[in-house]
Amino acid sequence: MLPLSLLKTAQNHPMLVELKNGETYNGHLVSCDNWMNINLREVICTSRDGDKFWRMPECYIRGSTIKYLRIPDEIIDMVREEAAKGRGRGGPQQQKQQKGRGMGGAGRGVFGGRGRGGIPGAGRGQPEKKPGRQAGKQ
Repeated sequence: MLPLSLLKTAQNHPMLVELKNGETYNGHLVSCDNWMNINLREVICTSRDGDKFWRMPECYIRGSTIKYLRIPDEIIDMVREEAAKGRGRGGPQQQKQQKGRGMGGAGRGVFGGRGRGGIPGAGRGQPEKKPGRQAGKQ
């Protein structure tokens, strides 16, 4: 189970977020992105010492400041069930060997079409130099 899939499933559910600086945020998850930036609603923020509290209608938390997330067990169970039953036709697909752009498969040509690599001396260009002869002198 991947953290981002867990967060996607946890949308509209309560969670606790602790930041690296010690502050905690309790609220309902509204959304998250690939960098784990999250939006919470109906938030109660607690200071590092636990002596100050703030109530906010909503807040945004940058993913790189998060130490950990506490998510209800029911969400974890939902993700496990989803993963166990698969997704049918639209679910995770097997890696198919594709040709063409992106170097996914062998594509056209032998060397993948990236520059003039390959076998040295096999292409056009200057004639082969013979040992003992210097350029310009004959």
